Amino acid sequence: MSQLERILEGKTKDLGGFSVARILPMAQRRHVGPFVFYDQMGPAQFKPGEGINVRPHPHIGLATVTYLFDGEMDHRDCLGVHQTIYPGDVNWMTAGQGVTHSERTGDKARASGQFMHGIQVWVALPEDCQEIEPEFHHHGAGELPDFELGGAHFRLILGSAYGHTSPVKVYSPIVYAHIEAKAGARFDLPQGHEELALHVVSGRVETAGEPLSGGHMAIFTPGQTQASVTATEDSRLMLLGGQPLGTRHMEWNFVSTSKERIEQAKADWRASIAAGFKDTPFRMPVEEHEYIPLPGDPEPGEPPACTEENPTS
Repeated sequence: MSQLERILEGKTKDLGGFSVARILPMAQRRHVGPFVFYDQMGPAQFKPGEGINVRPHPHIGLATVTYLFDGEMDHRDCLGVHQTIYPGDVNWMTAGQGVTHSERTGDKARASGQFMHGIQVWVALPEDCQEIEPEFHHHGAGELPDFELGGAHFRLILGSAYGHTSPVKVYSPIVYAHIEAKAGARFDLPQGHEELALHVVSGRVETAGEPLSGGHMAIFTPGQTQASVTATEDSRLMLLGGQPLGTRHMEWNFVSTSKERIEQAKADWRASIAAGFKDTPFRMPVEEHEYIPLPGDPEPGEPPACTEENPTS
């Protein structure tokens, strides 16, 4: 049996001076373990006065995880959290039954400009945890396990691997690690995880007899634990995987085992907007007054589309 199931390449989208490369989900592979969404942000150089402005938007049924290599970003949510994340830190937000948050460049970083590069992932919650109360947890880089293995430096972001365990609260067996591997470094895959993948952020490695360059993700055959990774040049890698949680439906920012639950979340978001986020299913994050509408819905301040039921003069 081949050690590799497939190799994926990220699809890059230019957001106006800032690119995002999406690797998961794809038609060939919807998830790896509990990871149902994987985006590489940047790298990008922001000039003074520029930055990221992701307006408040909702999530259900998942946890979002932000991890930066360079730069900084401010997180705000409806739980009252305002947290700046720096390189090597972890922002884990459990959406559960529903949460709203924004992601923006902070005032100081915006004024000076910054180089920014990082990864954002969504982790599906087990079926019996999909409707738990939302939570937010921040862990500084110094709280995470750091160790050397085969000439590579590991920082364990989530879960357990190689005899180490991250302090970040998780809800199912998982592994997520940032690896800086010098040319010639070699390490084996961690044991005990049914599904694993390796993303080459930059550099070049060889695994299961296949070369892998920057921007590509190797998906290992489920149950495969014998493969090793060799860096053929200095490389930055992300290792991810864990126990798969079964089929998940995804639409916009919503993840659930139930299509009906996603339709309810869409209705709840529209109702919250219509009521000005007062005593509604979704609340506005602290210090925020904007929002992102559902795809196809009017932007704030736009008149509704002209229909027979809603004519305009």
